[in-house]
Amino acid sequence: MAGRPAASRQERARAQELARHVRALREARGWTRERLAKEAGLHTRTLVRLESEGAIQPGFFTVGSLAAALDISLDELFRGALPAAGLWSAGYEGRDIGSFVAALASAQIDVVADVRLTPISRKPGFSKTRLSEALSTAGIEYVHLRALGNPKDNRAPFWEGRVEEGRARFRGLLGAEQALAELADLAERARTSRVAVLCFEKDAGRCHRTVVLEEMQRRAEVTVTTLP
Repeated sequence: MAGRPAASRQERARAQELARHVRALREARGWTRERLAKEAGLHTRTLVRLESEGAIQPGFFTVGSLAAALDISLDELFRGALPAAGLWSAGYEGRDIGSFVAALASAQIDVVADVRLTPISRKPGFSKTRLSEALSTAGIEYVHLRALGNPKDNRAPFWEGRVEEGRARFRGLLGAEQALAELADLAERARTSRVAVLCFEKDAGRCHRTVVLEEMQRRAEVTVTTLP
């Protein structure tokens, strides 16, 4: 008999968020696990597993019983358990591919938006094909937004300390048709998913992606977090 398919990274992340949310709601009421299990008509071991491990796709009736015991709707319970959407600033300078993907997974990133003009790298694993394969293994989508890449002739200002000059020129390039289309795509993704905007520099202050992130904050009104 075929076993149950392995859960995706997103499914595990949602289950872990649900576990944290249930635990937080219980503790806010000053209830023990035993008390909540009794109120919900569940075995204490079921609740222990759900809270401690993040049971993958807990049964509908289990979740419904918990919602009723906590006096909230199923919609409120699940909405509170969803990881917040938004943007992360991600530079891979000084990282290896394994630790980088692990950091993305830890932050529950859904999509990596690569804003390098040409997605190749001397660092093993960070060229387009290898990177997308590594991300796919972790359940993370990869998208290359070439029109949001910084042209070669505008990189010297960032390297030489003339950052505002470089940013100003790059902002002027964002009015191009393809750049506008990719900004719209990125904004839509950021409203519903956790998106890491990727380039090389660890310090976003020396990278054109800061301009992209600022534009996203204006368009999508989402938070921007630096990837640890």
